[in-house]
Amino acid sequence: MFVKDVVVQNQVGLHARPATFFIQKANEFKSSIWVDKEDRRVNAKSLLGVLSLGIVGNTDIRIIADGVDEEEAVLALVKLVESGFAE
Repeated sequence: MFVKDVVVQNQVGLHARPATFFIQKANEFKSSIWVDKEDRRVNAKSLLGVLSLGIVGNTDIRIIADGVDEEEAVLALVKLVESGFAE
């Protein structure tokens, strides 16, 4: 299991478009991946799950992966979040 915390940089957070980019990136990996916000955990490969967290700008989230490419998956998703989804 590999875990990393990251702050969502873009002002609007993970609304539909950036959440879609996030899910697409998560689905490139074989590992099981989750996103934690406060006391809730959702599947990072589920658009409805990620949107249900209501992640806004400057929110701390935790990305967790478990599987053969767990570290690569978490680092790629952290990089995407830190980039602000090019918005």
